[in-house]
Amino acid sequence: MTKFIRRLQKIGSSILVSLPKEWVDANNLDKSSQVEIETGQDSISISANKETRPAKELVISYPLAKEENIIANITGAYLLGYDIIQINSKSIIPGEDREKIRNSMRGLVGMEIIEEDASKINMQFLLDTTTLNPEKILKRMSSIALGMYDDVSNGLISDDKSNLQTLSKRDVEVNRQYFLLVRLIRSTLVDKRLANVFNLENIDILDYRVAANLLENAGDTIVELANFVYDSSLSKELLKKIFLSVQNFNGIAEKSIDAFTKPDRKLAIEAITSHKEFQEKLLKLRITIGNKKQIPIDFLDLVYMFERIAKSWADVVDLIKPIYNE
Repeated sequence: MTKFIRRLQKIGSSILVSLPKEWVDANNLDKSSQVEIETGQDSISISANKETRPAKELVISYPLAKEENIIANITGAYLLGYDIIQINSKSIIPGEDREKIRNSMRGLVGMEIIEEDASKINMQFLLDTTTLNPEKILKRMSSIALGMYDDVSNGLISDDKSNLQTLSKRDVEVNRQYFLLVRLIRSTLVDKRLANVFNLENIDILDYRVAANLLENAGDTIVELANFVYDSSLSKELLKKIFLSVQNFNGIAEKSIDAFTKPDRKLAIEAITSHKEFQEKLLKLRITIGNKKQIPIDFLDLVYMFERIAKSWADVVDLIKPIYNE
């Protein structure tokens, strides 16, 4: 991106600024052309008035170098916002690699194979980016993860823990939404018009990236916790003590996400207070059990994992900026 400095000029009652000749020529504009102007709180952007953004295309030559990975290349291109990804080979693409490529599509929302033959695979992102909503995607990530959290906490007192072994499949959907949100966030950084559609400033875009990463990590930790609970040999008495301390977390997490997406500092303060009370409850649980001569390591590990999960939502609400008195 090239920066230019221009001095404002006043002609009659109007304030004018000249456009860089290089930019005008590159976009084939003249004195009768129209441009699109969008304003922010302390910024203004001028775009060539084109109805649609040209599709970003990437051609991947196959086979790759030994140190490269075709799935990593496809995922990376998706996250960078490429609309069309072409895999071209001078020879037949092996069936094993072809199946890996097909499987990778399942983890990338909106990306579909539109053309394929023995030596070529073409993929395209089929969703209209302007119809997507970062807020809804983040809330969906949180909702799926909290459903998993409910199943794990209920698994502490349930005799049937078979459901805990299926949570990794639900975490796949958290990852799918995460990839979609990261793609969308990166696109807004290079497309000011898209950022304005979502009403996001640069700091908001950064915060969404951090929040998405926190929830993706929470999903992974919940899967880890589910496996731990499934294999746990702790007594029902100890498992019930943990359950009673962690069962009411979902309301706190939902309030955290609501406060972040609005954003609402007053709601954030309420959520932060609730998070502190939740952490104090877990601390009190450890201290109470600690009065006994021996504390099972599994017990401490379980409590610690619940603390890690709760901290993900606590860190999301901490992203909401304070209100300073002027």
